[in-house]
Formats: sequence, structure tokens, C-alpha cells
Amino acid sequence: MIRKLLARDTAEAHRVATPLELLFDLSFVVAVAQAAASLHHAVVENHIGHGVLAFCMAFFALWLPWLNFTWFASAFDNDDTLYRIITMVQIAGVLVIAAGIPRVFEHDDYRVVVGGYVVIRLAMVAHWLRASRDNPEHRACTQRYAIGIGVMQVLWVLWVVVAPPSLAIPLWVVFMIGELLVPLWAERASATTWHPHHIAERHGLFTLIVLGESILAATLAFQKGFDSGVNLISLAAASLVIVFSVWWIYFEAPTHLHNLRKAFLWGYAHLLILGSIAALGAGLAASVDYDLHLSHAPGTTVAAFTTVPLAVFLLCAWYVQDCPGQDGIRKYLLPAGSVAVLAATFGPAPIHVTAGIALVLVVATRLVGAAERVEV
Repeated sequence: MIRKLLARDTAEAHRVATPLELLFDLSFVVAVAQAAASLHHAVVENHIGHGVLAFCMAFFALWLPWLNFTWFASAFDNDDTLYRIITMVQIAGVLVIAAGIPRVFEHDDYRVVVGGYVVIRLAMVAHWLRASRDNPEHRACTQRYAIGIGVMQVLWVLWVVVAPPSLAIPLWVVFMIGELLVPLWAERASATTWHPHHIAERHGLFTLIVLGESILAATLAFQKGFDSGVNLISLAAASLVIVFSVWWIYFEAPTHLHNLRKAFLWGYAHLLILGSIAALGAGLAASVDYDLHLSHAPGTTVAAFTTVPLAVFLLCAWYVQDCPGQDGIRKYLLPAGSVAVLAATFGPAPIHVTAGIALVLVVATRLVGAAERVEV
């Protein structure tokens, strides 16, 4: 059955993720796993610069389509037959990206990833055109989305087909910025009717998906320790403490999306939050290989792939939780913790020390939060 794709109420009660949105997220489990596993292998082989660059490019190709679809669905999802079919085309594009990620890391071949990305984004254009047709009051905004996304896909195809190698990275940065500017340009015409609670829930669910990569790293520590006879129990336990701490800190404070400007900054900050969590999983897995003497990278380098992503996460979590605007000790906790985590890179047993710092941060934020609630 085909229905009009009408804007939804921003104050709609009991708005939660739909089964189709959860299926959409499930496709990203595979793709994020590919990106994290490829980064893990690059670290172990000591291909640091190339691995980090490939990971950043691949993760952006996953995160932006997820972000745009999620905010679109929050505003216009009607779950009719055509909406489902177009979304399933996007899911197919995600799987194409996942299939192409190893080629990016191994051969610098972006053709498959760009092909999957363009499939997802052109399907997104179809969604926006439907919304434009059925919502005259939002026509300027939705048409801007469709035009902006469509133009960017032409540029991406040209990038992968004709861009000279010397300009590949500069052009990628320019086009990435262009993609991020499309929503800013479109929403200036008229804001879409996204649902604050729904958006916060969807980002939380995607964060849990990405955290799964770190859970896998801890599992590998247990498994390889049992199989090899090497005692990796303490490393596995430290990895779990770090993962649990990331979860606790992210979900400790409520999300406040007061206005469109705050929502944009909050949503874009999740590129770093989610990317750092995925990189953290790769770093923990690389630490397992280092303890098993399977890594070609120095110990400090391997440790940095746990500590640096965690520090980035702490700073971004501090930002999205409105900590810069708070008074008292709370606004210093996570920034101070990020500095301590970075310092742990150069000390003995860096993963274990990092786990201890993360645990202290969890206890401190919990105590401060409880004290604030008592005062209120």
C-alpha cells in the first residue's frame, strides 16, 4: 500500500525505533566490523598512516548515510511499501560498502565503496523527492536535500573515476565538507520535523552497535588466551572495564536537543564519538596480538590505538552532554580523564592503567551526578 509521506509530529508520544530501522542498523553491524577488523590488521602490520586514513574514509562513508536516513526517518517515516523498498535498497548499498572495505585497506581501491555509497545516497534522494511531493510546506527544504545529495554523488563518481592520485585526499576532504554542508543549507529553508527522543534513541542504538566491536576484542582476548596458554585474562578484563566505562559515560547524562543548532552540533559530534569507539575496538584487538607477540608495531603505537580513541571519546562525550556549560567539578572530569588516558600510553601496562582511569571516571561522574540531584 502506498501512502503520502507526510511530516510527523515532533511531539508524538511513544516514538521508538521501528523494526525496519533496526534492520537498517543490522546491516551496519557487518560494515563497521569490516572497517574495525581492517584497521586492526593495519595496526598489527604497522601500516599506521595508511590504515588510519583508510579507516577514516570508510567510516565516513558509513556514518553519513546512516545519519541522513535516521533524521529523515524521524521526520517522515510512514512505513508504507515504497518506503520499505527504498530503504531496503539502501541496506543493499551498505552491504556493498562492507564488501568493498577490504579493497580500500589492501589496494587503495575505492570503487566498490563509492559504488555502494552512491546507491545509498541516490535512494535517499528518492526519499527526499517523495517528501517534497507530499509536503508543500517543506518543499524548499526537501528539494534542497535532494539536489545537494544528488550533486555530491556526481562529484563522488568523478572522484573515483578521474581524480588524479595527487588530488585524491584533498578532494575527498572538500567533498566530505560538501556533504556535511548539505543539511545546513537545506534546513535553512525550513526545518524538518525530527523527533528529539527518537533521534536520541537511534544514536544510542548505533553506539551500542559500534561498542560491539570492543566486546568482540575482549572475547578474542579470552579465546586466544585459552587457545595459546598465554594468560590474557587480565587484558580481557581490562578491555571489558574500558567498554563498560564507555557505555556508562555515554548513557549517564540525558540528551538535550533544545534547538536545531544544538541538534546539528550534537549529531555531527557523533562522527567522532562513533568513529573513536570503533577504532577503540580495533586497538583492543591489536593489544591482544601484541601480547601474543603477533604484532609488528611497537608497544607504544599499539597502546595509542586504545588510549587516543578513548581520549577522543571522552572529549566528545563531555561536549554532547552539555558539560562545557556546566559549573562545578563535573565540567573538568572528562577533559582531565582524557589527558590522563593519553599519558597512560607511555607508561607500563597501558591498557590496564587506562582501564583504571576509565573506572575512576565512571565512579566520579556517578558521585557528582548524585550530588547534583540531591542539591536539586
